Amino acid sequence: MILGMDTSSDTMTIALFNKGVVLGEYTTNLKKNHSVRLLPAIAALMEECGVKPTDLEKIAVAKGPGSYTGLRIGVTVAKTMAWDAGIPIVGISSLALLAENGLYFPGKVVALMDARRLNVYAGVYQANHGEMKNLIADSHTALTDLLEQLKHGTDTILFIGTLTEQICFTVMEVLGERAIFAQADYSYSRASSLVKLAENLIGESADNFVPDYLKLAEAESKWLEARGSE
Repeated sequence: MILGMDTSSDTMTIALFNKGVVLGEYTTNLKKNHSVRLLPAIAALMEECGVKPTDLEKIAVAKGPGSYTGLRIGVTVAKTMAWDAGIPIVGISSLALLAENGLYFPGKVVALMDARRLNVYAGVYQANHGEMKNLIADSHTALTDLLEQLKHGTDTILFIGTLTEQICFTVMEVLGERAIFAQADYSYSRASSLVKLAENLIGESADNFVPDYLKLAEAESKWLEARGSE
């Protein structure tokens, strides 16, 4: 039995998975405080599915990149539950999770999250025998730099994730009709995909688990800059 959760963006999604079957899933895509809503949602889903904490064998969590606050909430809850139950925790890339929505697309899939000022968290994936393979490693990058790596060729590329008007306009300027943008119902992560990805992974001790931010928080960056100028 696996419990999975992702709070790395505005989307809060949780799911229960047992022996190849998704028992239940709860997903919202709202700008609300995950810290208030996550634990009650987990409790409600477990009660509805008739699952007790002692039934859990593994906790899966989106490990980043994404919102610093959101990541800390999800990872803290996942680590606490895993530690309390003495079970492993499995971290899955938030971008790999988004890319799962393009599993049946025949070409490259770009999973991205807005990192402000036309910077993005992004990874490039492509399906291979029913699994998404990472072609360009997840990174924090300028959108223009990412597009520079993709502009040569004639293949169609699917973009999934944060698709603001500015991001879509910039992508279209470089790739034109080669760019396809996922519909709204395919543009957010699903915990049902998260638990599937975690099924065959061993995981690690909650004590050793850390999020993968890919970028320092703004306060940390400013502190380092200040230290460097001294």
